[in-house]
Amino acid sequence: MRILLVAALVLAAPDLVTAQQLPRAIFTDPPRDSAHPARMETLQIPSGGVKINGIAYLASGAGAHPTVVFFHGLPGNEKNIDLAQAVRRAGWNAVLPNYRGSWGSPGRFRFANNLEDADAVLAFLRDPTNARTFGIDTSRLVIAGHSMGGWVVAQTAAHDHRLLGAILICAFDIGRVSSMPRTSLIEWTANRMQSLSGVTAEEIADELIGNSGKWRYQTAFPGLSRTPLLVLTSDDGNAAHAAALVEAVRAEGNTRVTIIHQATDHVWSDRRIALQSLIVDWLQRIAPR
Repeated sequence: MRILLVAALVLAAPDLVTAQQLPRAIFTDPPRDSAHPARMETLQIPSGGVKINGIAYLASGAGAHPTVVFFHGLPGNEKNIDLAQAVRRAGWNAVLPNYRGSWGSPGRFRFANNLEDADAVLAFLRDPTNARTFGIDTSRLVIAGHSMGGWVVAQTAAHDHRLLGAILICAFDIGRVSSMPRTSLIEWTANRMQSLSGVTAEEIADELIGNSGKWRYQTAFPGLSRTPLLVLTSDDGNAAHAAALVEAVRAEGNTRVTIIHQATDHVWSDRRIALQSLIVDWLQRIAPR
């Protein structure tokens, strides 16, 4: 792991970690492997009758590498490419897909489709031909999601028990907004339609209302009882819901849950280096190189 930690951080502690406990980190580029250099590949991933777009940041070195899939939020203005680059420097592949109907991917945007797309991405990476082509260690797959992507991760990890771990970054419980009045929900949705296609604010609102019972965090609790989790929260209003998820998952018997809070905004605007450090350190703890 090419990261210099100059302050200690105990990630296994059950309590929230404060800013004073965060490490200061310096990332350095790995030596170039001319035979097996780091590279970037574009992906076309079959899902729902179309092929969604993705980018793979592939680590240098021969053989298969552990891999993190990063799922973006709604609409996904924060792409977290710096996190992808950080995990690649640490020897991990990083894959960043775009859901159907978002950011140029064909198809219609729907929350239900997002969940199907997540399963399709994992199936694509686990395909033996693709795993060989892109150097994917299918036994060491981690999924990470920011905001709505955190909800996608929670719902996906609840039924995919082959995952090595899951990371929730300022996760937003999308099922929670379904209790809003329809007119308010339409207005809320209309402000988040950038870069989405094949859908209207009214259709999104109605989809949320129609699935209010099955899309809340609570439906995922039992399925998360064995998956190592890293839950990262901020001062964005979602921390209490994430903390409740952690408490419930621990009550289900999961002893491998880490929750860390930072006094920053929803996209960790002034804590990006800290965010990289926390994620890379946790990854190296669950899958030492």
